[in-house]
Amino acid sequence: MSVRKEQLADNVVVYCGDNREILPTLGRFDACVTDPPYGIGESAKKNNTRGTLAKPNDYGTDAWDSEPADPVVLDWMRVNTRWQIIFGGNYFSLPATSCWLIWDKMNGDNDFADCELAWTNLPKAVRRVRWMWNGMIRKGQEERFHLTQKPLGVMSWCLDQLPAKVQSVIDPYCGSGTTGVACVAKGLGFTGIEREVHHFDTSCRRIAERIAEEASRPRLFAEPVAKPVQEALFG
Repeated sequence: MSVRKEQLADNVVVYCGDNREILPTLGRFDACVTDPPYGIGESAKKNNTRGTLAKPNDYGTDAWDSEPADPVVLDWMRVNTRWQIIFGGNYFSLPATSCWLIWDKMNGDNDFADCELAWTNLPKAVRRVRWMWNGMIRKGQEERFHLTQKPLGVMSWCLDQLPAKVQSVIDPYCGSGTTGVACVAKGLGFTGIEREVHHFDTSCRRIAERIAEEASRPRLFAEPVAKPVQEALFG
């Protein structure tokens, strides 16, 4: 497929295309923070009627989650980035780790998962964050653009788990661009890749809006996104 490229800032770029074709043309990055497809069929309009509290939404009929992320892409992430945070790591063949990042969605009584897990290679203990994300009942009432979109506060918290020296982040499955928005808010370089054209367009728009917002307000220090409460799962 043809590749589109949007250079949104000197250190922020988003590609539209097959990540298996684009990744070999790129260099190394400090970190990979991503939420790849798990291969569990979440893209097949299941969310339109599932759940007792969530308002039905039509996120399209894309087939992006009909198969799990290609192991070749997962291998590229681990070879070409120093640090990795990979949501859905429990669905993939990844090494044992001391640090899983756990997002407690505070869902209440419905048939959605209570938590989502992100595998990492970070040398620290398991960490948990609580951030409500239950249909229309969402912390901050953040707008949703993608079926499996993660809250901006959760992705910002994930970035906070990385070593302070990290400056460049790649997301080979950037969806609606939440990781990119969080990176811009923290002054980090970001490279995203998204296959679906409408999600690519949304990603570019959201990241560009955040870049403009950051540029319009002079400040002495980076101002992080509102932080959720972090808890160690074990003492």
